Amino acid sequence: MKAYVFPGQGAQFTGMGKNLYENSTLAKELFDRADAQLGFSISKIMFEGSADELKQTKVTQPAVFLHSVILAQTLENFVPDMVAGHSLGEISALVANQTLTFEAGLSLVYKRALAMQKACEMNPSTMAAILGLEDAIVEQICAETEGIVVAANYNCPGQLVISGEIPAVELACEKLKEAGAKRALILPVGGAFHSPLMKPAEVELAEAIHQTEFKNPICPVYQNVTTTAVTNPDEIKENLIKQLTAPVKWTQSVQNMVKDGATEFIEVGPGNTLQGLVRKISSEVSTSSAAS
Repeated sequence: MKAYVFPGQGAQFTGMGKNLYENSTLAKELFDRADAQLGFSISKIMFEGSADELKQTKVTQPAVFLHSVILAQTLENFVPDMVAGHSLGEISALVANQTLTFEAGLSLVYKRALAMQKACEMNPSTMAAILGLEDAIVEQICAETEGIVVAANYNCPGQLVISGEIPAVELACEKLKEAGAKRALILPVGGAFHSPLMKPAEVELAEAIHQTEFKNPICPVYQNVTTTAVTNPDEIKENLIKQLTAPVKWTQSVQNMVKDGATEFIEVGPGNTLQGLVRKISSEVSTSSAAS
């Protein structure tokens, strides 16, 4: 069974999507529609913008979404048996399995990006990658650390990202190093994604999600919050709302996809991060990248 997976923020690069735009009439039409819908030329920033321009949350999220979704729509014989996306990538996955239309997905991604940007500005916060410790130890140290700091991304065994207030994350990093972490590295991000500090963004996004039509998908999505196959549009909505303040359980999602019969994982979008994570989670499956 084929599982298509979609990357999140951090996978962006200058020139992303340009090849698609120049070689596919459908891709050109979708990029033009996106520019018109957003009211600015996101395609120009994707194709020619600097790394700093692409790093802004309000640009990054729609850019990664567009690269992923437009690539999926131009693939031949795109018939997924299951889909999943890492954080922002979950919305790309929901367009790929036809729960959301292209326009609805882009609208939600842009609103999500603006809401998250606003939440970041309200509370100075950050994230850190913790390597070489068991999840339970990381969770325990976060729980014992003063201030807000939580496990945010379960990327693969031995790689967990924590998220929260800057002093709490810095203190937790010191404690985690003492506990034997190989690395505890503060990440260059604008805020504490997938933590309670995203609550204002969750409230804002919930309103937009409730006003959006979610259709019956053509295949299950394995959502970050539940890690299991979901096909009910109302459940998908609720899980997508919770996602902003809940951890991304990528390890558990991939394990469940393998358990449910996935033998081939195809990453659709910029970069190859998810292929590397999938290989660390399961040695039984094949991984590849969709041509772009």
